[in-house]
Amino acid sequence: MIVWINGAFGAGKTSTARELAALLPDSTLYDPELIGDALRRLLPGERLAEVDDYQDLPSWRRLVVDAAAAVLAELGGVLVVPMTLLRQEYRDEIFGGLAARRIPVRHVLLAPAETILRERIAGRREPGGPGERDGADERIRQWSADHIPAYRRALGWLTADAHVIDNGRLTARETAQRIAEAVTTDTAAVCDIVQTPEPTRETVAAGVLLFDDRDRVLLVDPTYKPGWEFPGGVVEAGEAPARAGVREVAEELDLTLERLPELLVVDWEPPRSPAYGGLRLLFDGGRLSEAEAGRLRLPGPELRAWRFVTEQEAEGLLPPQRYERLRGALRARERGRPLYLEAGRPTP
Repeated sequence: MIVWINGAFGAGKTSTARELAALLPDSTLYDPELIGDALRRLLPGERLAEVDDYQDLPSWRRLVVDAAAAVLAELGGVLVVPMTLLRQEYRDEIFGGLAARRIPVRHVLLAPAETILRERIAGRREPGGPGERDGADERIRQWSADHIPAYRRALGWLTADAHVIDNGRLTARETAQRIAEAVTTDTAAVCDIVQTPEPTRETVAAGVLLFDDRDRVLLVDPTYKPGWEFPGGVVEAGEAPARAGVREVAEELDLTLERLPELLVVDWEPPRSPAYGGLRLLFDGGRLSEAEAGRLRLPGPELRAWRFVTEQEAEGLLPPQRYERLRGALRARERGRPLYLEAGRPTP
């Protein structure tokens, strides 16, 4: 399993992780910052200049998962991971990728009071003598302080997702002991993420568009991958795609569709490593009355939220190709005939 120690820069994650690795049997310290350092050497400067932080690199997020899986396959036991994750979509992508590999994650948040956090940042020193550091202390202190507002904004979802420990008055050893106790007693529970197996070949997926009386479309927010999505999922072996959409709507939203939805879009999604792509179908599930919308529920851990949005609002929530697929589906609905797309684009 993985014990992921999250928190603001300067919260004491790395020192705590070292102590925890010494306390938990068969544990190994795994620092994803090393992957960021490697990418700084591997990627061309123009690519690095396009992002503010190596966490914004898809390759970093992918390699964090792949390397963790490889180390656990090599050593087994527990990986102790000290790494700040302040963007919920990155947490979804990384933890969802680990869940797909059947690697349970226990998420712990170190949350000292902000006054204590700022004191720690002000006193932070990097390894090496004054001549070796060459201003590194001040750069790191400024970097850490600059990210406090982002940490503050993330606290809502962080405290809901993680086991919180106020380590403001605790030493690193005492904090590690608290985490070890929480892990062994299951107080810091395994993150409740749907363990969607990684595909090994092209897949067929069926999504269902549901509308309200203002013709806004319903989107859902998965916990195991970044970006919003349509209700639906992968078609199982021997299952008709329209019926797969009906099944997924019932599982995800506790809503039973009384009729099979009508086809709107067939979209071929090309393979882009590490994904295999495949066929993506969108169906028209019809309008929901206000009463039906009020009865929607999220019965499992797969989804975090749902909402009705306009086409314009959807552009800010959906990944680009998914948004193009939605646009195609809405045009098909207006014209009354299904549309064939490739990578979200109509073909001649």
